[in-house]
Amino acid sequence: MAEKNIGYVHSIETFGSVDGPGIRFVIFMQGCRLRCAFCHNPDTWNMGGGTPYSPQEILDMALDYRAYWGDEGGITISGGEPLLQIDFILELFKLAKEADVHTAIDSCGGPFTREEPFFTVYDELLQYTDLVLMDIKHINNEFHKKYTMAENTNILEMARDLSQRKIPMWVRHVLVPEHSDFDKDLEALSEFIQSLGSAVENVEVLPYHKLGVYKYEELGIPYRLEGIDTPTTARVENANRILKTDLYK
Repeated sequence: MAEKNIGYVHSIETFGSVDGPGIRFVIFMQGCRLRCAFCHNPDTWNMGGGTPYSPQEILDMALDYRAYWGDEGGITISGGEPLLQIDFILELFKLAKEADVHTAIDSCGGPFTREEPFFTVYDELLQYTDLVLMDIKHINNEFHKKYTMAENTNILEMARDLSQRKIPMWVRHVLVPEHSDFDKDLEALSEFIQSLGSAVENVEVLPYHKLGVYKYEELGIPYRLEGIDTPTTARVENANRILKTDLYK
């Protein structure tokens, strides 16, 4: 008997409104290798946690809410970093497309590689993926390494690959004062986004917030952005202007 494909889920949001078009059934997968200083879900980092589900179990739960989705809604896989459980997502998305469900992945692209066995599964997964919400934490690789503990080279390569395949993308950037809010870097990010062409359907500036700070205290993890405030309205407007977000509305 074939072994069941099991995914480990941190949590589920049944009426998501910010993780893709329409109303979304959002599955937050457990596990992430990045250690973003501004992460508000450090409880998703542990690769050994989460609740086990089969792809069919997740789809069955999602379909219970289908009446609320309208013409645009569907399923979004988020995290953590969902591509760390890519085999599970592939099976889930195959089932979803059989049921004519819109599918989206919210990823930072951290696990992306052209090496096997990842790339073959990734290549097949994109055949069942309607949208990728691409989180670009920082365009500057040195800053990216400092604030996420990983390079961004493969992340930017994934964005280019999606562009070449013409997979629709929403590009997201978390705006953190003194970290990811330098005009020079925002201008470089804007140029990179423009280079991705028509695959980019939306660009979002996500203002840094402190809603997850208490989780660090509960988990005993030092919070590296102590003393950093949320960005001012003026700086958010400045980032929106440089990144030309109005072009996508």
